[in-house]
Amino acid sequence: MNKNKPDLEDLYLWKRIQQGDKNALERLHTRHFHQMYLYAARHLKEESGLAEELVSDCFIKLWEHRKRLQIQLSVKHYLFVILHNNIIDNLRKKRLRTEPISEEIPVPGDEKFFDDQKQYAKLYLAVKKLPEQCRKVLELAVFESLTYDEIAEKLHISRNTVKTQMGRAYRFLKEKLDPRDFNLFLIIKRRK
Repeated sequence: MNKNKPDLEDLYLWKRIQQGDKNALERLHTRHFHQMYLYAARHLKEESGLAEELVSDCFIKLWEHRKRLQIQLSVKHYLFVILHNNIIDNLRKKRLRTEPISEEIPVPGDEKFFDDQKQYAKLYLAVKKLPEQCRKVLELAVFESLTYDEIAEKLHISRNTVKTQMGRAYRFLKEKLDPRDFNLFLIIKRRK
């Protein structure tokens, strides 16, 4: 999608929200929650509950200010800007006023940013569908960069079980994900 071309579905939902339609707000939430959650979670590290809270706060603000807001092109961009500001505010509250915020949190801007967020959301949802032990093994290998031996020790399982679970996870993700999304997974794995 061109960044200058409006998302017609979002704009339709926005018009309905402005008229007080809570179902439209719920549909907008469903459309963008996972992308927004992952953006927040990435910058808030291990605070997934806080990430969820900050995302929900964006939709509450949108609802509360719906009558005076004028959104012409991108409702999604507006939501991400609110989220970005919420994250910055939260980080500032947690630090001393004189201490700078070390993380460089990008301001959402173009469709490339939103496409990347959409891919991360697809990957996140696919990983969540893995059986529990398989998911744990994959997360430890990919996101914590542990070796098979370290994972085996941490989970109290054999190295062969780790190897088997990793194979299952890769097969599952390869079946469930679009090749582009699976390649993103492999890139993330290499970066760790």
